[in-house]
Amino acid sequence: MHTDTERCVRAVQSKDTRFDGWFFTAVLTTRIYCRPSCPAVPPRPGNMTFYPSAAACRQAGFRACRRCRPDSSPGSPEWNHRADLTARAMRLIADGTVDREGVPGLAARLGYSTRQIERRLLAEVGAGPLALARAQRAQTARLLIETTPMPMADVAFAAGFSSVRTFNDTVREVFALSPGELRARAPRTRADRTTGPGAPTAPATAGTLSLRLPFRAPLHPDNLFGHLAATAVPGVEEWRDGAYRRTLRLPYGHGIVALAPRAGHIACRLTLADPRDLTVAISRCRRLLDLDADPAAVDDLLRADPLLAPLVDAAPGRRVPRTVDEAEFAVRAVLGQQVSTAAARTHAARLVTAHGEPVDDPEGGLSRLFPATEALAALDPERLALPRARRATLTTLVARLADGTLTLGAGSDWAPTRERLLALPGFGPWTAGVIAMRALGDPDAFLPTDLGVRRAARNLGLPATPAALTAHAAAWRPWRAYAVQYLWATDSHPINHLPDRGRTPA
Repeated sequence: MHTDTERCVRAVQSKDTRFDGWFFTAVLTTRIYCRPSCPAVPPRPGNMTFYPSAAACRQAGFRACRRCRPDSSPGSPEWNHRADLTARAMRLIADGTVDREGVPGLAARLGYSTRQIERRLLAEVGAGPLALARAQRAQTARLLIETTPMPMADVAFAAGFSSVRTFNDTVREVFALSPGELRARAPRTRADRTTGPGAPTAPATAGTLSLRLPFRAPLHPDNLFGHLAATAVPGVEEWRDGAYRRTLRLPYGHGIVALAPRAGHIACRLTLADPRDLTVAISRCRRLLDLDADPAAVDDLLRADPLLAPLVDAAPGRRVPRTVDEAEFAVRAVLGQQVSTAAARTHAARLVTAHGEPVDDPEGGLSRLFPATEALAALDPERLALPRARRATLTTLVARLADGTLTLGAGSDWAPTRERLLALPGFGPWTAGVIAMRALGDPDAFLPTDLGVRRAARNLGLPATPAALTAHAAAWRPWRAYAVQYLWATDSHPINHLPDRGRTPA
């Protein structure tokens, strides 16, 4: 979009928040870059130029606006509805792959040479993988500087910098302030703390950070949080005091997150065993709640179907509830085959009790991490209270995940991964489809054989048979996963409603 100058100028002049994250405005006279909705007086069109990413702005010599904090914009939805090399690379960079494994590790995961990846990212994003990772580190550093009392040396290494000197140079270059000056300027009152996307919502305690996760409006939270709460595995997840809480398995340790819908943002409270996991934890929480989606594009297309239009108009902005751990979700999808939501939770809870690693949760009732695939691969299948065929499906899945012959993650190529899933014993279109939708993040995944989808289709006057419904749904592409959410929402199942305030019922 950044190449359409006229459209970008109109978005900046109207301060349209829908375009935050789609592109960035660089002002030639001040050498500052902003989000399109920056509250400052828009510059003259001749003084504006546009870039596809904050990293590209920095590479061109611009620094971040202190007023609109462009680095806190929602992520570009471009990288979440595509499965090509650039989109997969951007998702892996957001998940911290470059920080942990370097550019060669990123290339190895994608199956391309480092030169090919750098050339593709420069062409589409305006910056290479190192510059993109550096921009992400700068944003993490700002959060830690402004919201925690951590010493600056600890902030530097927690944000992923290799040295304090690099940390100091990067902060000065990006924000035109030293780390100490940035902390001194940080808001101190609660009113100030809740100003601007990404600002903390409460004072942080040791190991805990509270912040706001921005998104593009509208967002309808009922099915999003209702689904997560209704399927919550005891010990790993819970609904408590109006927030969805769960444990996180992260690269350097574990964490606990509480996520609650608020007007204009998602309140996020993170407790981390190792602060180096902050960037990855935020990225996975955003992915879980589908916060980088473009609801305007989705709803406009689905609204064109007169049978879907009333559902969209009644509750616009539905998101697809996803996952923080793709392998975990695949295991849970197998446990949920042909059983009720309650039965699937019971099966998962047994695995967690027997094989999950214990964690402490002073603020709630969480007690364990979901078992790692290596632990599940070593279990005795005869001890699983499952039908024999489903035991074989589960053990085959975890064996493939444990030995690396099947990989599920942010960098997965959707179509080949789906084919590999369908080749496993016991995997049919529904199981592969729901994993594609919620674990891989495919926005076009469709479930024409799902009982709830078929029942909703029949009640709305849509074709009820899977083949006919699939043919009709071709007009909903590439957003069929969102159409599924609207169809599911016609049911009175608990997944479609926010739970009552308090704990999740046993």
